[in-house]
Amino acid sequence: MRFVIRWVIVGFSLFVANWIIDGIQVVGKESWVVYAIVALILGFINAIIRPILKFLSCPLIILTLGLFSLVINGFTLWLSSRIATEFFDIGFVVNGFWSAFWGALIISIVSTILSIFVKKELKNSD
Repeated sequence: MRFVIRWVIVGFSLFVANWIIDGIQVVGKESWVVYAIVALILGFINAIIRPILKFLSCPLIILTLGLFSLVINGFTLWLSSRIATEFFDIGFVVNGFWSAFWGALIISIVSTILSIFVKKELKNSD
C-alpha cells in the first residue's frame, strides 16, 4: 500500500513540475499514464543509480554543504526523461539542465509536503 501511495505522490509531483516549468513537457493524449510510467522509471533510477551518484560525488556534496544533491536530483529527472522517450517511447521531455534542476526541486518539495500529509492521515486513521 505504501508503494502505491508513494507512486501516486510522485506522479502528482511530476504533474505539478510540468505545470510550473516550461521546459518540462508531456506529449500525448493519456498524460496520466505518462506520469505513472515516468514515476516508476524515476523511482527505479532513484533506487539504483542515485545512491551510486551520491557515493561518487560525496566530496562535492560535503564541499557544497549538500547543495550538489540538487544537481544529482536534476540529473536523475533528466535521465528518467531520456529513458522514457528513447526506450519506452513515452512523451515526457525535459529540455536542458535548468528545467531538470528546477523540476527536480519542485518534485522534491511537492513530494515532501504530500508525504507529510499522508503520514499524518495514516496515523490518524489507526
